[in-house]
Amino acid sequence: MTVLTRPKTAFATGPVLVVAGLAGLALLLTSGRYAGGFDELYFLVAGRDHLDWGYFDQPPLIPALAAAMDWLAPGSLVALRLPMTLAAAAGVVVTALIARELGGGRGAQVMAAACYATSGIVIASHWLATYVLDPFLWTVVSWLLVRWTRTRRDGLLGWAGVVTAVSLETKFLIPALWAAVLLAALWLGPRELLTRPKLWLGAAIAVAATVPTLVWQAAHGWPYTHMSDVVAAEFPGYGSFARDALLGAGIGAGVLALVYGVWRLLRSPELRPYRYLGVAALGVAVAVLVLHGRANYVTGLYAVPFAAAATELTRRNLVRWWKAVVWPVFAFSAVVTLAALPVWPATARTSYGPFQLGSAFAQGELPQQELAKAIGQAYAALPADVRARTAVYAEIYPFAAVTEFYGAPYGIQRVYSGHRGYWYFGPPPESADAVLFAGFDPGQLRPYFAHETTVVDGLLWEYDGRTAPWRDVWPALKRQ
Repeated sequence: MTVLTRPKTAFATGPVLVVAGLAGLALLLTSGRYAGGFDELYFLVAGRDHLDWGYFDQPPLIPALAAAMDWLAPGSLVALRLPMTLAAAAGVVVTALIARELGGGRGAQVMAAACYATSGIVIASHWLATYVLDPFLWTVVSWLLVRWTRTRRDGLLGWAGVVTAVSLETKFLIPALWAAVLLAALWLGPRELLTRPKLWLGAAIAVAATVPTLVWQAAHGWPYTHMSDVVAAEFPGYGSFARDALLGAGIGAGVLALVYGVWRLLRSPELRPYRYLGVAALGVAVAVLVLHGRANYVTGLYAVPFAAAATELTRRNLVRWWKAVVWPVFAFSAVVTLAALPVWPATARTSYGPFQLGSAFAQGELPQQELAKAIGQAYAALPADVRARTAVYAEIYPFAAVTEFYGAPYGIQRVYSGHRGYWYFGPPPESADAVLFAGFDPGQLRPYFAHETTVVDGLLWEYDGRTAPWRDVWPALKRQ
């Protein structure tokens, strides 16, 4: 058994907490803008009205979390997004802790924290989403592995299993990380990682915690397996994937730290015990690329390279002018990150040259809100007797989620859709023999109704005179 005896450096508590606090404050102050994103509103509807052990497109944690926050502060976007704000700030701290484990002093810890704080993870943390919480959980697992590598305290592996269990309630991606880590450890060492009983105890905890979700998936025909087809269909190409994965680390310091950090993990003698984590990160990235996954699937890999880059950079005897460049680069990165948050008026331009501005959030959120308003007004305008027997049906789940969230003032209590997870929420009641359809392809419902009326050309149609029971119609409406 090899235990590293690198001298312990003090944790830069004050400076790191300042960096984390600034990142969290920026998110908190902008979290009420501009409106709800369709994914987070879908999570809210799923958790609030259809809480279950699983869903078509994800495990249950984020929907349950959304429901809990809405119960505490109904309708508040600030409250809804607060868990992601806290996760982003915590991720900053954990990245600094990784730098400390690698032997980085106060400067390295602050630099590593700043890399995380100016990365795309923090920008994405404006929304409540699986792709925000899961990278934080990967970061915690990475810290536990780095710490175990240094100390060989096997209890850390048990805790890694607990965090993995939470991750598996968020997304089903973390087994890819563990597979890459174990294969890399078997190849490069430390091979004793695979022989530790507490590693397998942690694995058992993770599996046991996931059983209810797996039972739900099995009972519903393993719908999550179809998500790979959905994601692959959206694949932007290898070049775009590589660009997005790199820039997701942060324009400026982040992308430089990511590349330099991976290189040093693979080449530095001082980081030789942690080389397996660098190889594992590359393995996961290549697998996601080959399988046509999304670029945000790899954001959970950023923390260790960030920490390695900061640690190695501070070990070098840099010339004075190069030292003078480092902090201005971080200042530039901070400005870019802040500008990418919704600090602008909703009507502001969405980009400045190659830089995306936070007003782009408004371009996605506000039109959806206006769509819900249009659907709500059309529904409210129906005669009372017709409205009582009319179900609101959306062609795609984003339309359904935003309409259900914003529809209450118009009398809309429930929206139906055959798209992805919404199909599993069930059909309208048999008493609903009319439908207000929102979408682009009215042909979906046309075969099942006697009458069709255009309400808003290209967007809204009214159907009446249903010709078959919903129990027969609903299977045919399933879409992914």
